[in-house]
Amino acid sequence: MMETIKIAIAEDDFRVADIHEKFIEKISGVEVVGKALNAEKTFELLNTRKVDLLLLDIYMPDQLGTDIIPAIRQNYEDVDIIMITAATDKTFLERAIRNGVKNYLIKPVTVDRFTNTIEKYLQDRNLLQNKEEVNQNDVDKLFKNPDENKIETEQILPTGIDANTLHNILVVLKNNQKGLSAEEIGEKMGASRTTARRYLEYLISVNECRSEVEYGTVGRPERKYLLG
Repeated sequence: MMETIKIAIAEDDFRVADIHEKFIEKISGVEVVGKALNAEKTFELLNTRKVDLLLLDIYMPDQLGTDIIPAIRQNYEDVDIIMITAATDKTFLERAIRNGVKNYLIKPVTVDRFTNTIEKYLQDRNLLQNKEEVNQNDVDKLFKNPDENKIETEQILPTGIDANTLHNILVVLKNNQKGLSAEEIGEKMGASRTTARRYLEYLISVNECRSEVEYGTVGRPERKYLLG
């Protein structure tokens, strides 16, 4: 069973922070451990709580979010950062990238974009769990390098379907030829059952996978997904 990821929100607008907290409540495997309205409170939060992921705004009343990243990196090296900001100046983005943030979201952020970003973070984190060594496939997934074995497609993916997540589901299906339920696939990817099912139904629609109903001796029948 995967550990619950602890998320802190550093956002000067409490209404926005509350909205993002509600988004997080709908994602399995994560929980909000605190919210901070400025940079000072952010450091207090990091000092007193176990935090795995910090959702960091840029425009805060006492300091810019990008200005405190180096101190966070130095003092809390195990804390990952995703920027969520209204700032569109490329200088902020460049600074954030140089300081190793995991992602950068520009407000207003839709629930789908927010959810996909957090689930991608969980997926990448889960990829490295219990591994002492990595291979090139692992690196390609984390850095989004081109995959020479990736199925070529010219069609535009529909809203809510991310190409990397789609590819990862195909890999899971390939490695489990007997089929898996949506819940099992979600667990392997660090995603929710609902998200896994959405991608699986899309794959069925483009004939990349199929589903079969498995009848057990006890309980309700279970739907298993297999490569097409």
